[in-house]
Amino acid sequence: MTSTSSPAGNAGDRVISVVIADDQRLVRAGFRVILAGEPDIRVVGEAADGLEAVELARTLAPAVVLMDIRMPNMDGLAAARRILGSCDSRVLILTTFDADEYVYETLKMGASGFLLKDAPPDQLIAAVRCIAAGDALIDPSITRRLIGRFAHAVRPPALQPAQLKELTSRELDVLRLVARGLANAEIAHELVVEESTIKTHVSRILMKLGLRDRVQAVVIAYESGFVVPDGPAGHA
Repeated sequence: MTSTSSPAGNAGDRVISVVIADDQRLVRAGFRVILAGEPDIRVVGEAADGLEAVELARTLAPAVVLMDIRMPNMDGLAAARRILGSCDSRVLILTTFDADEYVYETLKMGASGFLLKDAPPDQLIAAVRCIAAGDALIDPSITRRLIGRFAHAVRPPALQPAQLKELTSRELDVLRLVARGLANAEIAHELVVEESTIKTHVSRILMKLGLRDRVQAVVIAYESGFVVPDGPAGHA
């Protein structure tokens, strides 16, 4: 375990602090090199297993923890669960394994993103910034398959879920499109409004539903049956 800085990069700070957790030293070094070239990102620590990752998250309070899944002593999913339950750090899962069960478990526990290790460097950098800003990200190569799995794994209820009744008609429209995997810009184009308007709607949706980010909104939309393969289960 290595620590290179005091805690930094919480919300509102200019520099995004990052902890890298991976059992392979070369992988950690590669991620560090990629991120080190960005003036607004600072790697403050490295962990070789899940236990070290939890300790660093608690002592350094990084804005983002890059977490591998398969590590000794404690795997990345267990470590992420502990971090999310006791720290303000946000977790981005990085792995070579894109099995659906890993992605699903990651989203359920409240992690803010899932990215494959073979993603381009610019995508990793963008993901760190995105998550530090309070948004969420799933690797584009698996988003559609994951949504399909949600859609086929649940049955729509007869009535609109109670937790969605607080949403306005337009907020329900936005949630429906978020659940389909559309980004804010795509939703704005679909609804013919400004992207800033969509950002406001998404923020209100998360606040009303008590959710951490839009990834959890996708989970709610499908598990509740509000969105199903053939169309939305409920209309405003």
